[in-house]
Amino acid sequence: MAQPLSEVSLAQGHLIGRLADVGMSLRDQASLIKLTEEVVKTSEIEGEHLNVESVRSSIARRLGVDIGASVPADRNVEGVVDMVLDASLNCNEPLTQERLFGWHAALFPSTYSGLHKINVGAWRLDTNGPMQVVSGPVGKQKIHFEAPAANRLELETQRFLDWFNCTSHEAPLLKAGLAHLWLVSLHPFDDGNGRIARAVGDLLLARSDGSVQRFYSLSGQIQLDRKSYYEILERTQKKSMDVTEWLIWFLQALKQAISRANQTLDMVLRKANFWHKNSHQIFNIRQIKLLNKLLDGFEGKLNSSKWSAIAKCSTDSALRDINDLIAKDILIKTNSGGRSTSYELKQMFEQ
Repeated sequence: MAQPLSEVSLAQGHLIGRLADVGMSLRDQASLIKLTEEVVKTSEIEGEHLNVESVRSSIARRLGVDIGASVPADRNVEGVVDMVLDASLNCNEPLTQERLFGWHAALFPSTYSGLHKINVGAWRLDTNGPMQVVSGPVGKQKIHFEAPAANRLELETQRFLDWFNCTSHEAPLLKAGLAHLWLVSLHPFDDGNGRIARAVGDLLLARSDGSVQRFYSLSGQIQLDRKSYYEILERTQKKSMDVTEWLIWFLQALKQAISRANQTLDMVLRKANFWHKNSHQIFNIRQIKLLNKLLDGFEGKLNSSKWSAIAKCSTDSALRDINDLIAKDILIKTNSGGRSTSYELKQMFEQ
């Protein structure tokens, strides 16, 4: 355990050191990217897909980060954002029953999970039988895990909260992993247990970082390896809660999340350098929008049709925009021509 813990601590320190050398504006941008990823991915792990721009706009508005025009957010987006930001911005506040209930109520503002009415802002009651994590068709379901009975929750959750809030001997990163596992194993709510358990873990990670700003997303990494995540949880919960394998998995996921955060910081710095280098150039609104998308890591190949669709303009206008950027030595053609013609930032192509 000592080696993976040491490796993650070293990676964590390296990232924090890099961030100390950049300006507040760039740190805000890097944090906004990772907070957006955290909100989107912690929901996606549970099969709920949120609008990325709506999430980003909601977070930016609350943090006072200027991203231009805002996008309206629905109640479901606002609720997850409330929880994730509270876990980070108020990471040094005690974790209480009332705080967990508030997070749960924020996740389910309608008091429904899908078509089912649930007990919101309170522990589950097990009125329909034991709380079980199952998969497969009705009649052939596999039980992966059965949580403690509802009549034990008051005692068990209080034990968890007492441990969480006291000064303990566990390394902060290990405590984050243990808190994540402990709460998801208690499964104290009718729904939303995974999202709340990950927020609880993130709260302790924020304390470990010594910063209320988040620069890496563990949920983003978990989503990339969701099958492995559920498998390690199930194995741990069925092995009399021997936590060693889980903690090793958790630390490895954390190390990968920090590595991806360094890539995000690289991207933020490249973007800032691009706009500084081209500050003398004149761009129209469409060009600025598409250049920012390319700098943020545009997926797939950019052609005139995609430009037209994203910028909401005619194909002729798109081609004029593109040709102007080629003439300014900013875009280059990456294919032979015809219908297959696509374009890329020269700065990216030369890296």
